[in-house]
Amino acid sequence: MAPLVVPRGAPGKASLSKSLIIVESPAKARTLKKFLGGRYQVLPSVGHVRDLPKSRLGVDVENHFAPSYITIKGKGPVIKELRSAVKKAKHVYLAPDPDREGEAIAWHLAELLKLPDPLRIELHEITKKAVDEALKHPRKIDRDRVDAQQARRVLDRLVGYKISPLLWTKIRGGLSAGRVQSVALKMIVDREREIAAFQRHGYWTIGARLWPHGHHDAAHTLLADLVSVDGERTGLKGETALAVGSKSTYTTDEAGAKVLEKRLTASKFVVSSVKQSERRDNPKAPFTTSTMQQEASRRLKMRVRKAMQIAQGLYEGVDIGTEGTTGLITYMRTDSTRVSPEAQAAARDFIVTSFGDEFHGGKQYKISEDAQDAHEAIRPTDVRRTPENLKQYLDAPQLKLYRLIWERFVASQMSPAIYDQTTVEIEAGGCLLRATGSVLKFAGYTKLYEDVRDEDADEDDDRRKHLPPVEEGRNMDLRAVEPEAHETQPPPRFTEASLVKTLEEKGIGRPSTYATIVETIQARGYARLHERRFHPEEIGFKVVDFITAWFPQIVNETFTSELEAKLDRVEDAHVDWPTVLGEFWLPFSGQLDRAEEAERVELEEEHTDEVCPTCGKPMKFKMSRFGKFLGCSGYPECQTTKQIVKDTGSVCPRDGGRIVEKRGRKSGKVFYGCENFNTPAKCDFVLWDPPIKGAACAQCGAMLVRKNSRKASRVVCSATADHETGFIEPPEQQSA
Repeated sequence: MAPLVVPRGAPGKASLSKSLIIVESPAKARTLKKFLGGRYQVLPSVGHVRDLPKSRLGVDVENHFAPSYITIKGKGPVIKELRSAVKKAKHVYLAPDPDREGEAIAWHLAELLKLPDPLRIELHEITKKAVDEALKHPRKIDRDRVDAQQARRVLDRLVGYKISPLLWTKIRGGLSAGRVQSVALKMIVDREREIAAFQRHGYWTIGARLWPHGHHDAAHTLLADLVSVDGERTGLKGETALAVGSKSTYTTDEAGAKVLEKRLTASKFVVSSVKQSERRDNPKAPFTTSTMQQEASRRLKMRVRKAMQIAQGLYEGVDIGTEGTTGLITYMRTDSTRVSPEAQAAARDFIVTSFGDEFHGGKQYKISEDAQDAHEAIRPTDVRRTPENLKQYLDAPQLKLYRLIWERFVASQMSPAIYDQTTVEIEAGGCLLRATGSVLKFAGYTKLYEDVRDEDADEDDDRRKHLPPVEEGRNMDLRAVEPEAHETQPPPRFTEASLVKTLEEKGIGRPSTYATIVETIQARGYARLHERRFHPEEIGFKVVDFITAWFPQIVNETFTSELEAKLDRVEDAHVDWPTVLGEFWLPFSGQLDRAEEAERVELEEEHTDEVCPTCGKPMKFKMSRFGKFLGCSGYPECQTTKQIVKDTGSVCPRDGGRIVEKRGRKSGKVFYGCENFNTPAKCDFVLWDPPIKGAACAQCGAMLVRKNSRKASRVVCSATADHETGFIEPPEQQSA
């Protein structure tokens, strides 16, 4: 699309001196104001200004699925301020985020503010140069991109608002279904059922610990695996072979392992071949949204949603001293690995200066066929801003994520790592053993960025990285034959990282939505994270089974992926979005009618050891839309409920009760109070900061609490700020 030429003046507005820029967030507005000085007025819309109504469907299925948008509750003051600013503005530039959602926000703003000729600018990075360049090249709102967002919004509304009420009546209140959420939940549930049905099978591997003849020391020890016996490669059959996969290790039962151990012990070991080769290990591409989420989870143990929140802040701008507030990374919602020539050139200069010319690789990466490629990969806006230079300006989680993004980008432009690889084959009494080792010859990108093994990958044996020097025909002395028993393992439960990876691989949803999906699954109580892996709850099984029975296409991976592709084609103007929705709605509406006749699903309620304080009956775990709580098993006669509380380990100074973590009924804000807060005793002892178990103020004896801030956390007296302990926890000890 050709750049839109903006006139210097406009009739009737000769006296107006400033133009208005509307962005999404207050943080981005503050950053832009510092760049632009007094030349422009910059105001935030604070996200969406219009949306579908919450109280009803808001979609006219009989009229080409026309959406009924309303002004979002509470946005009145924001809209009033924007309207006032528009009247005084020379030009109005719409600068929400550079994606479908941002394009839709720009369109809604133009409609609501009645802008006759709205000017759209995209800020792929929040730097002065990028902002000045964007203002030189405004364009019209892309209606195809708006339609692509509307299609998804309307489709998600149809699925959510039609299936969710069925879940309320057939299972229980507070539940929800989603176009992508339900598929992701089914993956978790299906994996759990695979694990439950898995049959373990035992197998044996056999290794030999050898020395070159005449060199009996640790430095010359060679570990070799048995790979074939009398020319037969493996002794594993059937399901066990399938579960173990194509490993080259000979496998057998215990009796067979003992026979082979005896046979090898009596054999002569001779090196039959030594093969040497060079292996080049290429760096990985710079981050997309999905790969950033995965690596933040794997390396930093950071929740997907947390990673996206921090990345948003790094993109919108951070105060970095004399440079002021500036964006530190490019836009963090992208599925492309493309890097601009300018960024590549800057990386080249940095790499050559910091590491040497031989470390520069300068590679562009193949972009996925499914990628939108609307933005670059996630990278630092200025590679010269190293993590060390920014250390004093970022809090611990920000620094960790920025370092990860910076190192991944710089490493992606470096040369491959080179390894000398050696494979040694040894014959012994009709048996063939093999040892493989590799030694780093040239560090390349690993000088900066080491790959981390996937959480579900097989463990490598680090003892076999280096092999002692041997040559063909060399006799080897046996130190020991080492049979080892194993069991086949069930498939691993999903982590947030592996779930995101699987969704992306299957073309389900979009990376920008993954954080919301994994959070919703947990917020609804469908699954919980235990040791960073998803464990589905009973309600998760029930919801999946109900949707599978009555709406099979909703949880069908292929159907969802193909529908996603159709929605993408709306943006390319290849397909009309009401047509896509019509093809979905016709069979879906019939399934809704049939599902109305389904019988109610009975849930088993879990008893606890707690006794109802009102009637003495056992309390049960129950669920509401606010989460789990304890309810009396005598309901409805007894309607006593209790919150599930987290014990802090501290004792109330007034009545000796436990100090527990609580949450406000309306605000949802966490506080810490006596467990007798809502009992007949009515103890009203409350703390707004977490208490430190067993710690007391040296001056007055009151409890000590931890006050958290962006830079550090201080331990202070709960009674008065005058009795501050002065103890400061370093940022790295705070939770990411």
